[in-house]
Amino acid sequence: MTGYGKAVLQLPTKKVTIEIKSLNSKNLDLNTRMPGYYKEKDIEVRKKLAKFLMRGKVDFSIYVEMTAEETQTAINQPVVAKYIEELKKISDGEEVDFLKIAINLPDALKTIREEFNEEEWKEISAGIDTAIDQIVQYRKDEAFSLEADFKERIANIQKYLAEIEKLDEERLAHVKSRLRKAIDELKVTIDENRFEQELIYYLEKLDINEEKVRLANHLDYFLKELANEKSDGKKLGFIVQEIGREINTTGSKSNFATMQQVVVQMKNELEKIKEQVLNIL
Repeated sequence: MTGYGKAVLQLPTKKVTIEIKSLNSKNLDLNTRMPGYYKEKDIEVRKKLAKFLMRGKVDFSIYVEMTAEETQTAINQPVVAKYIEELKKISDGEEVDFLKIAINLPDALKTIREEFNEEEWKEISAGIDTAIDQIVQYRKDEAFSLEADFKERIANIQKYLAEIEKLDEERLAHVKSRLRKAIDELKVTIDENRFEQELIYYLEKLDINEEKVRLANHLDYFLKELANEKSDGKKLGFIVQEIGREINTTGSKSNFATMQQVVVQMKNELEKIKEQVLNIL
């Protein structure tokens, strides 16, 4: 959801710069900044941004730089005339001297507030469309890069899952050997049938076949959703959570250092996916 779009317009009396910046966010969080005389179009702008950007922390700004030689202040003639009239009552002097005094008195000057111009806004609205097109294209370009990265990460996890498949038989043999060694070191006589029963019960608690199957299915499901033209970032995020759950359970059940090292590599790949999946709409 990260992106950037910009449009610069040269109007008859001003230069208008439109900027749109977007960062990751679970929902659409819009922040707009524009001169007061454009504020009546704020809702219109928000609707347009929401339509095309959908999610992300979006900062929208319109900056105006006046380029024409026009003043934003004017002489408040009625007030100045009244000052001159009052000054004449208390003193003799030239008209120009009274004017010099009056012009510096309170309210002698007034600020001219710029009014909204509908024709001008049409050009600005077109500029907003241009900036939106840029940020949407920015997001699309980033999406291709993300898709390739996701596929690589998922392929790595699948490779590590295949390693775990190979290690599983060795793991069970290792657990049996370790338990047998512990019993032998105790130098006690045991019921072999009872030992085998307890061993089977213990190994059942360490069984990870279901986790392996579910993990493989989740990885395939992630790739399937990624290939969907209307991939849902939130849905991909949920699938990532399920992938993480199966990896964590596999690690906690493994009870075998070599397998746990492979699980750590899987977690490392998954963390990189988690960081980027927030960037999907």
